[in-house]
Amino acid sequence: MSGSGSASHCENQEPLSAEESPAISAVMFSAGLLGNLTALALLARRRLGRRGRPLSLFHVLVTVLVLTDLLGTCLVSPVVLASYGRNRTLVALAEDRRLCLYFGFAMSFFGLATMLVLFAMALERCLALGQPYLYERFVRRRSALLLALYAFAAAFCALPLLGFDSYVQYCPGTWCFIQMRAAQGAGGWDATYSLLYATLLLLLILAVLLCNLSVTRNLVGMHRRGQTSRRLASLEQPAGRRRLSMSEEVDHLILLAIMTITFIVCSLPFTIRAYMNKFMNNQDDKMDLLALRFLAINPIIDPWVFVILRPSVLRVIRSVLCCQMSLKSQDNMQTTPAAESKSNKQIDLCGQ
Repeated sequence: MSGSGSASHCENQEPLSAEESPAISAVMFSAGLLGNLTALALLARRRLGRRGRPLSLFHVLVTVLVLTDLLGTCLVSPVVLASYGRNRTLVALAEDRRLCLYFGFAMSFFGLATMLVLFAMALERCLALGQPYLYERFVRRRSALLLALYAFAAAFCALPLLGFDSYVQYCPGTWCFIQMRAAQGAGGWDATYSLLYATLLLLLILAVLLCNLSVTRNLVGMHRRGQTSRRLASLEQPAGRRRLSMSEEVDHLILLAIMTITFIVCSLPFTIRAYMNKFMNNQDDKMDLLALRFLAINPIIDPWVFVILRPSVLRVIRSVLCCQMSLKSQDNMQTTPAAESKSNKQIDLCGQ
């Protein structure tokens, strides 16, 4: 996905420029494939290590996220490599721009689906800590909710295929995506879909941030009360209960927070460019392409975040955060038996 130039200049281009190299696309594909496969292997090993104990819904959603990223990588990147291999643009590789339409739909669908799964992860944490009764209903209907998320993403991303705006080819001709700017002489509704897509991403980002803030507030409250565990509905036995340590809750929050930051960094450039193109008529080909490339690398980074943040690394981060809170709490507490007991509970949390 390298190259530069105007999207309009490349929209109908058929031969690739001789200066273009598949090296960057090959590296991105390899990194995405290796990262997702490694993440799946770690998840499988963690599942085997639990010795029959059910995985938390959060880890089920992490697995779904990694599978979504892997599927997107395998269905999108080979098309780019085929374009380089045949020295033809996506428009020229198939009649009626079919490959370009497929590529644009796949890229927008997997980008939106990834964010929807991330939102489901944040909502799961928020309900688990703040609304246990709603959480039990959420757990029981998890399969239907996941199917609904994918169905919504597919329906929303199919709008350009049905005539509401379009997917267009971008330079160097090896990829297609949502039309980001209105054509000359077009009506006011032209390129509106890119604005809707960007707005949806922005709303999902805000929703995930609010959920993360709610989880943080609940965890801080639990920590101040010296509560190191809570009761959570079991995935395998909806009516049963199992203990989930607060240290595990903090690990989930750390992982979710870093994934959220990654998505914000990757998606905000596209959101900003969509609004600038629509309302400020700020047309900059290089900035548009840069924004789209940021959006494209998110499924490559996601699995590596999970791979890098192994339990040992999360334990170190959690210990630093929790011990700092414990030290502050100890400074503010009087030396009484009750205070010492509460302090010991907080110190134990750092070592869990």
